[in-house]
Amino acid sequence: MDDVKRRISSYISTSLRLRLSLWLALAISCMAVLAGAFAFYSAFQQAHELQDDMLRQVATLASRHQLATPAEDRADDHPDNDSKVFVQQLGAQTAGGLALPADLPDGLQSVRADGETYRVMVLGGHGQRLAVAQETSVRDETARDSALLTLIPFLILVPVLLLVAADLVRKVFKPVLDAAAAVDARAEQDLQPIGSAALPSEVKPFADAINRLLARVRLAMDEQRRFIADAAHELRTPLTALSLQAERLAATSLPEEAQTRLATLRQGIERGRSLLDQLLSLARVQEPSDAAQTQAVPVRQVYRQVLEDLLPLAEAKQIDIGVIDGSDVQVIASAIDLATLVKNLLDNAIRYTPQGGRIDLSVYLRGTTGVLAVEDSGPGIAEAERSRVFDPFYRVLGSGQEGSGLGLAIVHAICTRIGGNVNLAYADTARGTGLRVEVQLLAATP
Repeated sequence: MDDVKRRISSYISTSLRLRLSLWLALAISCMAVLAGAFAFYSAFQQAHELQDDMLRQVATLASRHQLATPAEDRADDHPDNDSKVFVQQLGAQTAGGLALPADLPDGLQSVRADGETYRVMVLGGHGQRLAVAQETSVRDETARDSALLTLIPFLILVPVLLLVAADLVRKVFKPVLDAAAAVDARAEQDLQPIGSAALPSEVKPFADAINRLLARVRLAMDEQRRFIADAAHELRTPLTALSLQAERLAATSLPEEAQTRLATLRQGIERGRSLLDQLLSLARVQEPSDAAQTQAVPVRQVYRQVLEDLLPLAEAKQIDIGVIDGSDVQVIASAIDLATLVKNLLDNAIRYTPQGGRIDLSVYLRGTTGVLAVEDSGPGIAEAERSRVFDPFYRVLGSGQEGSGLGLAIVHAICTRIGGNVNLAYADTARGTGLRVEVQLLAATP
C-alpha cells in the first residue's frame, strides 16, 4: 500500500499535465465557492427586500381601505402558513391578533411577540395606525429557498467546467504525447530530428535541444561506422597478402610439424578475413536505409542464390539442407539486405548444426506479413540467452563452435533497417533442441 502511495505521489509531483489539471480544478472550485456564496447572499438579501416591499404595499392597501385581519383567522389555521400576513390596528385588542406594543414607531422593524419574531410594517393615517406583520422564520425560509435556486447553475456548470478544463489540458498536451509516441516507435538507428512544428512554444526549446543532441549522436555514430569500415578495408589488404604468402608457403616442401602450424595459421587468417567481411556488413546495414532501394523481392530466389554459395559448407558436414515446398512470397526490402540477412542466418545454422543434421528453409504469408523461417537441428539457444545473442560479438558459451558473434547482430540490424522483426524459438519445443528463426517482413501487394 505504501508503495502504491509513493508511486501516486511521484506521478503527481512529476506530471505537468496532472498538476495543471489539479491546480485548474482547485482554482475553479474556489472561484465557484466564492461566486456561489456571493450569489446566495445577494439573492437572500434581495428576497428580503422584496418581502419588505410586499409588506409596505399590503400596509398601504390596508390603510387605504381600512382592512384588518379577522379575529378568528389564526396563522395556525391558515392553509398556507408561508404566505400568512397579519394585518391589525395597533392599540386595539383584537381576538386572535398579535400582542404588539402600541408604541411601535412607523416603518419596518423586527418585533418579538407571542414567542416568535415578526417583521412588522407600521403605517399611520386616517386616524388609525395599522401593523402588517409576517413571521421572520417564514420569510427566511422563503428567501433561503429562493437563494438556493441561484446555486443550481453553479452545481451543474462547475463539474462540466472541470471536465472541459481537463479535456482542454489533454488536448493542449496531445502534440507532446504524440511526439513522444512517435519517438518511442522509432527504430534504434533512426536519429532524424523530432518534428516541432505542432509543439507548444514552451516545449519547442526542449525539442530543439533534443534535436541538437540527436545530430551529435548521429555524427558520432557515422564516425564510428566510418572508422569500422576504414579499419576493415585497411586490414583486408595485409590479410589478403598474408593469405597469399601462406598459400605459396604451403606449396613448398615443409616438415610435417611446419605444415600443421601453417594450416593453423591459414585458419586464423581465414577467420580474420571472415570477421572483416562481417564488420563491413555490420557497418553497412547500420546506416539509414534508402527507401528508393526497396522493392518487391521474391524470397525463394534469394534462398537459391544463398544456397549456391553456402552449399559446399553444408555438404562438408553432410547436412541435409533445402527449401520446403510451398508458394513463393515477395517482401518489401532491398535485395542486397535480404540476401545478407539470409546468408548470415544460413551460415549460423550450418555452423551450429552437427554432422549429418538437417536445415529447412521456408517462407509463407501471415496476413500482410511475409515470414522467412530457418530451422536447424542444432543445440538451439536457451531463452535466457535470446535477448543477448543480437549484441555484436556476443557468443553463447559452451557451444564449441568458432565464430565472431556478429551474424545475428547483422540480422537484427537489417531487420531494424528495413522495418522487420526477428524471433527465436526452439525447433523442437518438447526436447528443447534446435533453433527456429523467424523473420517477419512486410509482404508485397499481389
